[in-house]
Amino acid sequence: MKPDIDIPATIEEQQVLAEALFTSIGEGAIATDEFGKITRINPRALDILGTSKKEMIGAWFPKKIKSVKEDGTPVSLIDRPITRAFLTGKIITEKGLYVHKDGHTIPVTITVSPVILEGKPVGAIEVFRDITVEAEVDKLKSDFISLASHQLRTPLSAIKTYSHMLIDGYMGEVSSAQKKSLRTIIAGTNRMNELISTLLNITRLESGNMVANIKEVYPVRLLEEIVKEHALSAADRDIHLIFKAPKSSNLSIKTDALLFKEILSNLVSNAIKYTPEGGKVSLHVKKRRYDVLFSVADSGVGIPKHAQDQIFTKFFRAQNVVRQETSGTGLGLYLVKGIVDALDGKIWFESQEGKGTVFYVCLPK
Repeated sequence: MKPDIDIPATIEEQQVLAEALFTSIGEGAIATDEFGKITRINPRALDILGTSKKEMIGAWFPKKIKSVKEDGTPVSLIDRPITRAFLTGKIITEKGLYVHKDGHTIPVTITVSPVILEGKPVGAIEVFRDITVEAEVDKLKSDFISLASHQLRTPLSAIKTYSHMLIDGYMGEVSSAQKKSLRTIIAGTNRMNELISTLLNITRLESGNMVANIKEVYPVRLLEEIVKEHALSAADRDIHLIFKAPKSSNLSIKTDALLFKEILSNLVSNAIKYTPEGGKVSLHVKKRRYDVLFSVADSGVGIPKHAQDQIFTKFFRAQNVVRQETSGTGLGLYLVKGIVDALDGKIWFESQEGKGTVFYVCLPK
C-alpha cells in the first residue's frame, strides 16, 4: 500500500524539505552551530527583529540578537538562554526583551533546544514569539491590582484599629466570647494585609519597579527577628522552631534587608503552615567563599515529585497542600523566586512527599 506522503529519496530533497519546514514556522526561529554562529533564520524572526537575512547568516548570535533587562542593561552572555542550553544540554524556556534594529525593545517568550549529537551539543534552535500585546494586558492587570490593593488598605486599617480598641476596653467592657470574635476579625485583617502586601510586591516585581536598597546588613540578626515573629504561630501548632546562630554572628552581606526578610519570612511561614503538629522547622546559615547559603528545613508534607518543576509558578499549589490548607494563594513562592532573582541570588529545594522539604537560598556577599 502506497503511503499518503512521499518521503524525499535524496539528501538534497530532504534538505529542501527541512528548509521549507524551518521557513514556514509561524514564530521567530533561529538555528546556530556549536560556536554560536547563525546558520538559519526564518522570515518571522527577521520581521520581529527588523533585520535582513544577509546581516544575520554567519554572524555570532549574541552580537546580532541583543537582549536587555528591564532597566536597559544588556543580559550577560552566561545568562542568555542559548548559553544555558549549551551548558546544560536542556531545553530552556523563559521571557525576555529583544532589541529591534531601530532600538526599541520587544517582549518575547524564548525556547531554546540544544542539538545533541553523540552526547555533545553541535548547535541550537531558538524559537521566540513577540508578546507585546500580552505584556500590555499584563501591565493593565498589574496596575488594577496595585490600585485596588492600595484602596483596600485604608478600610482594613480602620477595622483592625477599632477591633483592638474594643478588645482593650476603650469602649466599655466586652465578654470573653466577644473578645474571641474580635480576635478572629483581627486575624482576618492580618491575613488580608499579608495578601495585599504580596500582590503589591508582585506588581512591583513584574512591572520592573522593585528597586533593591542594597547596603550592608547582618542576616543573623534579621533571622532572629523572623524567628521571633513566627514563634507564636509555631507554638500554636506545637511546632519546634529552631535557629542556631553560627559562631560568626557578625556575618554581613550587601543586600536589601526588607527583601531579605520577605524571602525568609515567606519560607518559614510556609514551612510552619505545611508541617503537621508536633513537627520541626529549622533555619541554618552557612558562610561560603563568595556567598552565604540560607536554608529552611521542615518535617512537613513535602512536595510531590510530579509537581516539583511547577513550584515557583504563579498560582500553583500542589494537591497535597490544597487538601490540608485551602486558603493559600499560590503566590508566595512565585514572589520569593522573583525577589531572589532581583537580588542576583539562587533558590532551589530538596523534597520528599510525606518527609519534608528543605529550601536553599544563596545570596552573594
